[in-house]
Amino acid sequence: MGDYIIPAGYGEAEHVDKKSRFIGQVQHVESESEAMAFVESVRKKHADATHNVWAYVLASGAMRWSDDGEPGGTSGQPTLNVFRSAGVFDVCCVVTRYFGGVLLGSGGLVRAYSKAASLALEAAGLARMAEWRRVRVLCSYAQYERVRRLLGDFGAEDQEASFGADVEIGALLPAGSGGSFSARLADLTAGGAMFEEEGSVFRPQKI
Repeated sequence: MGDYIIPAGYGEAEHVDKKSRFIGQVQHVESESEAMAFVESVRKKHADATHNVWAYVLASGAMRWSDDGEPGGTSGQPTLNVFRSAGVFDVCCVVTRYFGGVLLGSGGLVRAYSKAASLALEAAGLARMAEWRRVRVLCSYAQYERVRRLLGDFGAEDQEASFGADVEIGALLPAGSGGSFSARLADLTAGGAMFEEEGSVFRPQKI
C-alpha cells in the first residue's frame, strides 16, 4: 500500500462511565506477534481488571479483536471500528475495564469502549508512514555544499557524506521526487554529478 496513518507512539487515556473505569491503551505494532505481545503486557499490568478487551489492525490487512468476556459485539469490534473509521493501521489497542457495579447495557458498553479507544488514540497522536527512496549522489568537493542544499530543498533526510577522490552523499528522498531532483541536479552541476536511486524504505512522519 502507499502512504498510511499509524499511531505516533504509545497513548493512554481513561474514561469513567457509571463508576466503571475504562483505560484505553494504544501502541504502534508492525506484526501480529507484536500486537499479541502488547496485549499480554497489558493483561499482566491489569491482571486484577474485570476485562481486558483488545483489537488490532495491520497494514497487511490482518485484524483481530476479543470481547474478553463482555457480551458479543459490545466491546472488541467497536474498539476495532475506531481505528478502521479513522483509517489508522499498524495499531493495537487494549481497553481495560474495572467494573463499577452498575450495568451499562449493550449500547452503553459500545459507547464506553469506543470512547476509551478514541481518547487513547488522541493521546498517542498520529503519524504518516510514507515511502522514501534511498539515493546516492557523487559530486566534486566544489559542488558539495550546493548539492547538500538542493537535497534539503527536496526534503531529504538522513544525509551522510563520505569524502574520497569525490564526495559521495547518501540520503532519503520522498518517493516520487527523484525525477525532479535529478533534473535540478543536472542543471546545478552542469551534468557533472552522478545520481542513483537504490531502493525504498517506509518510515513515519508525525502529523
